[in-house]
Amino acid sequence: MSKDLNLAILVDLYRPLLTEKQQETLEMYYDSDLSLGEISEETGITRQGVMNCVKKCEARLIELEEKMGLAKKLEVLENELGRLEAILRQETEKGELTEAVKEQLKIIKNNL
Repeated sequence: MSKDLNLAILVDLYRPLLTEKQQETLEMYYDSDLSLGEISEETGITRQGVMNCVKKCEARLIELEEKMGLAKKLEVLENELGRLEAILRQETEKGELTEAVKEQLKIIKNNL
C-alpha cells in the first residue's frame, strides 16, 4: 500500500474532524511513516484492522475535501501568492503598485 502525499495534506487539514483513534492511526501512518505491521504492533490491532482504518479514514478525508474544498483553496492561494511575489519583485524595481498587483490581491482575498 503506497502512501499518497495528497492524502497527507488532507490529513493535516481535516485531522480534527476524525475520531481520536483515527487521528492516532493516521499520525503513525503518515507523520511517523510507520508500516501497517508496526502500527499493528504498537496498537494491538491486527494489520488488516489497521489497513481498514487507514482506508476508511482516507475515504472520509476525500469526502470532506469534496464537500469543503480546503486543499483546493490552499493550492489556489499558494499559486496566487507565488504570482504576486513575482509581480511585487518586478514592481519593487519600479517603485509602484500596478493594476496587476491589485488584481492578484483581490483574487487572494476572495479565496480566503
